[in-house]
Amino acid sequence: MKQTEALNNFEATRKTIGYVKRQKANAKDYKRIGFKSGLEVHQQLQTVSKLFCRCPAGIYHGDDDFDAEVIRHMRPTLSELGEYDGTALMEFKTRKNITYRLNNRSACTYEVDDTPPFNIDPEALKIAIEISLLSKLNIVGEVHITRKQYLDGSIPTGFQRTAILGVEGEIQLKNKKVRLIQLSIEEDSCREISDIGHERIYKTDRLGMPLIETVTHPDMTTPDELAEAAEYIRFLNRSTGKVRTGIGAGREDVNVSCAGGSRVEIKGVAHNKWIPELSHNEAFRQWALLNIKQIIHDRGIKLNKWQMSHKEIDFSMPELLAPALREKLNQRFKVVAINLPKLQGILSHFMQPGHNFAHEISHRLKVIACIERPNMTHSESFEPLLSEAELDKISKWLDAKKHDAQIILWGPAEDIPTALETVEERIRMAFEGVPEETRKSLPDGTTIFERVLPGSDRMYPDTDSAPIPLTVEFIESLGKDLPLDIADRYTQLKKWGIPEDTWKYLLSKNMIPLIEKICDDFGYDHKFIGSFIGHTFKNIEGKCELHKNFFYNKIYELFRYIKEKKLEPGIARYMIPVIYEFPDMQFSSVLTSIHFKQRSMTEILAPIDFLYEKYQKDTPASEGSDDINWLMGQVHYQAIGNMDMADLRHKIEAILNDKQSNRKGR
Repeated sequence: MKQTEALNNFEATRKTIGYVKRQKANAKDYKRIGFKSGLEVHQQLQTVSKLFCRCPAGIYHGDDDFDAEVIRHMRPTLSELGEYDGTALMEFKTRKNITYRLNNRSACTYEVDDTPPFNIDPEALKIAIEISLLSKLNIVGEVHITRKQYLDGSIPTGFQRTAILGVEGEIQLKNKKVRLIQLSIEEDSCREISDIGHERIYKTDRLGMPLIETVTHPDMTTPDELAEAAEYIRFLNRSTGKVRTGIGAGREDVNVSCAGGSRVEIKGVAHNKWIPELSHNEAFRQWALLNIKQIIHDRGIKLNKWQMSHKEIDFSMPELLAPALREKLNQRFKVVAINLPKLQGILSHFMQPGHNFAHEISHRLKVIACIERPNMTHSESFEPLLSEAELDKISKWLDAKKHDAQIILWGPAEDIPTALETVEERIRMAFEGVPEETRKSLPDGTTIFERVLPGSDRMYPDTDSAPIPLTVEFIESLGKDLPLDIADRYTQLKKWGIPEDTWKYLLSKNMIPLIEKICDDFGYDHKFIGSFIGHTFKNIEGKCELHKNFFYNKIYELFRYIKEKKLEPGIARYMIPVIYEFPDMQFSSVLTSIHFKQRSMTEILAPIDFLYEKYQKDTPASEGSDDINWLMGQVHYQAIGNMDMADLRHKIEAILNDKQSNRKGR
């Protein structure tokens, strides 16, 4: 297939499946493809210690800051039913050396399974139950610690200790209720440093930190509903003031399917704003795979009779050695040409923006065979590595027929058997539709293959941990001082008159308790304080560098100072940028730095007569209607912190009215 034909096929198949850009999609588009999605929301808890040891939580270190290394290899074992987990088999194929870097400040022998677990951290347990109650979950009567298989290498033991705390809850979105399956408390995993070839490196500072996982039913039928649910759960968690914030503290696994598709998990989405685009593209990717299945069926190709073939290209075949392939051989790579009978047009089939079906294969080669990209070219490439004539020679050498497709791959000799197996496996999956798998999110809204989806039977009792009974009295004591439900928070913000464009920020930062405290203690208007934090402070937070000693209670202290000094509260707008960058500076010094001088109303208004005469003298009569604004501009700097600007305007208007009345009286 020529380059232009491949590009045309990509566009034609995009139209065939009815792909539309996320910005132009509507509810009808998602109903057409049967969009369905659920969430697994992970949130770190703000505790002193890790969950099952007494190492400090929240102590992070650099990639090269470690005291010891542990190297492990993941090997599959038979389950009690005599079966292997698909993820375990995939990881075994990779032949990875997995290195864990341990720092004595943040890890101990428990992390590498050389010490039994301590009792579960009581602080973490209390916080997790509080959030379960907020989620309207039914709390279990007894906590049972289990081991969940974790086969990607991110936990040295190969399992994660976890426990279900609440089941069958719900959250209220704008237009629907979303059912919650459960909330669990569990250990966080390692942070990945690098994954190149057969070497994967982790650091263990995050390992074992307390984490909750809130799991929803697949009740969301549009990406917007999905994003709304993710935000709601995030706000709910943060409303306690007992969870960690910042990059990596909260992560979402997004489960997506379409009609006729399979559950695909988009792993570790770091930003909620990515969720709509990612889920949109994943649903249409599955829709595209179902179209490929139909194409194969329409061509009458039977899975049990289809067979790919391959041949090795080496230096003994100069007629086949295009310069690009000779370069691969010079790198001591093995080069293999593969023929895919009757599959012309499949490799260039649209999958997601910028991705065709060939990318599905290439990404698997990177993950499973550990061959770094670029690792292949093919007969339907948009940017061909080989010329049309060079591809024709290879095609004839393979005895390919008119409607066959070809792949040429390369890599270290020891990885080629796994690579060939991977290619054939992925092609055969296309006969059946959508494979269940875990995918990695990319910032552009697309995803790539990460690993096979783990089996459902992956949890076993932890024989090292005793059950923990939860009394009714204990649960009731935790439910006494819970924050308001998020739906009630929305009502509260609306009642206060706080602009709606601030709500998301205020909820995400858990600022509402701060607004309440400032207003209750100092008598300020809720709308004013909410707007100040949601507009003025948010703008500063996004532009200025944060000092390590700045905490949100500085805002409370600022308004207490303004109240005590009887300053006009609008001065906070000018003080907060300085305080944000220099939080240790005294407020009196901040006032000096912004050139503030305390003045009486009489002092501020004293020059008005003179200024008005000057304005009338210097301004043409045709432009004289803007006198009040001009006068405001002349004296407002002197009024900042001393007078409310609305009061200042009223006073100036009164002075001018008096002048006009006096003139008429004459």
